[in-house]
Amino acid sequence: MQVITTHINADFDAMASMIAAKKLYPDAQMVFPGSQEGNLREFFVKSTSFIYDFTRIKNINLDDVDFLILVDTRQRSRIGRFEEIVDRPDLRIHIYDHHPDAPDDIKGEKEIVRLVGSTSTILTGLIKERGIKLSPEEATILALGIYEDTGSLTFSSTTEEDFLACAYLRSCGCDLNLVSDLINRELSPEQVYLLDELLRSSKTYNIKGIEITIAEVSSDKYISDFAVLVHKLKDMKNLDVLFALALMEDRIYLIARSRIPEVNVAEVASYFGGGGHANAASATIKGLTLIQAEEKLLKVLQNHISPIQLARQLMSAPVISVSPGTSIEETANLMIHYNINAVPVIDEDEIKGIITRQVIEKAAYHKLQKLPVSDFMTTDFHPVRPDATLMEIQEGLVDRHQRLLPVMEDGKIIGVITRRDLLDYLVQDGDQLPDPVYDQETIKSQKGSVKNIQNIMKEQLPRDIIDLFKELGEVAENLKYKAYVVGGFVRDLLLRKPNLDIDIVIEGDGIKFAKAFSKKHPETKIRCHQKFNTAVIVFPDGFKIDVATARLEYYEYPAALPTVKVSSLKLDLYR
Repeated sequence: MQVITTHINADFDAMASMIAAKKLYPDAQMVFPGSQEGNLREFFVKSTSFIYDFTRIKNINLDDVDFLILVDTRQRSRIGRFEEIVDRPDLRIHIYDHHPDAPDDIKGEKEIVRLVGSTSTILTGLIKERGIKLSPEEATILALGIYEDTGSLTFSSTTEEDFLACAYLRSCGCDLNLVSDLINRELSPEQVYLLDELLRSSKTYNIKGIEITIAEVSSDKYISDFAVLVHKLKDMKNLDVLFALALMEDRIYLIARSRIPEVNVAEVASYFGGGGHANAASATIKGLTLIQAEEKLLKVLQNHISPIQLARQLMSAPVISVSPGTSIEETANLMIHYNINAVPVIDEDEIKGIITRQVIEKAAYHKLQKLPVSDFMTTDFHPVRPDATLMEIQEGLVDRHQRLLPVMEDGKIIGVITRRDLLDYLVQDGDQLPDPVYDQETIKSQKGSVKNIQNIMKEQLPRDIIDLFKELGEVAENLKYKAYVVGGFVRDLLLRKPNLDIDIVIEGDGIKFAKAFSKKHPETKIRCHQKFNTAVIVFPDGFKIDVATARLEYYEYPAALPTVKVSSLKLDLYR
């Protein structure tokens, strides 16, 4: 006997995938392994035009099954009673799935697994390839599966393949009005009550620098479409990560959503016997109370979360430093020129200590300007790695009262982080600040000062310029530099005015950067200006890019030519 089945708590994608698989395996019986989601049961009751021959699992003799077709899952823990037969050596198994790997995945003789938005997408493509005709009703069901699992093609997991599948289904006559009616439903009174309880119970935890919201609710009876309520809660509160626990009848349902790469909710759900995608997952928990489930969830999150790595992002480079033999007077002049309050003391690439402006001023007050900084520097300092987290940076600058935090890689200093750098980050990301320190309106206004202009760039710039920017960024990254587009080009881009006069500023060596780019593109020529550490990249068609090194200029005396020093973009902007 051939059987097509899916996961318990089947959704539209699971049902649609079963019907699509039936087109590929016409002799197979379609069998749900357990319960279906509420909207799916409602669909069967109200949409009488869609009647398909599904068999109840209680009417199946598992010993008669010799060919199992799994769709929308391959986890043995999610297929109900069919788990009892998957290890039989005589059982043939074909798998169609779009979920990432899980520890309890079943192996099949044929596996088609692709990380697209839905399994319906995969099967639609196979049906199209084989020239199998779909009725408008079948096309509508498959579209339902895709639209539900991709949030009507809006989730970040949506791929080009999902759009193409929907386009094909539309050509087969799928009814988008019906899809819209079934996907966008009004909440029942019970669901409204449950959503209100979720809002009231939601608590936010800061775990390794990441804001995690956990909400919990209990109900004497099963309330359908709990996942829909969780999605609405996430949108209402604009949450990056949300875990919702619902005690209904004799079990707890865990629904998880994430839109940041640091939290893979599928991996978290796997600790509870569930699964899903990195940004959407679920699990059913038995034998625990709500309090116990939340405690276990918090422990899993503490061990699982990959913290945000900030040090490389925040640090200023190249490093302004002095040698141990540099005098107090010279160091004071250096601090004045660069407008800084602390510098590392470096000897042959090894950091020996840190000297601060306060110490310099005290030494000068006592007429000790000619003595070397090595006599006054502090050797008690705490460096961090480039992948250090916000908590580690705060520990060094706040708890240890350091003025300067060296960032070390392979025993060498590659950058420094100051208290001002940390404060700027906290102001831009106001969620990291305690409520009494920063009011919500100020946080909101600060957040508004940062804007993603990717869509403007795609709208205003030719494709070859966007590709060029990506390549320039890759060259900088390979050199461990940072590259910035600056000047009138940025202004006119925001004003949506044409301007391809491109200026690049490099935190690093601008000439070395230009030469590295030209090496990849031998057809280009470069003109270098060593004195000011600038270069011009000239393309065969005459197009030019000006490259400058982030620098600091100061004047030794009135009317003198500027003295130019390599610096960071932050210090360059002080000019």
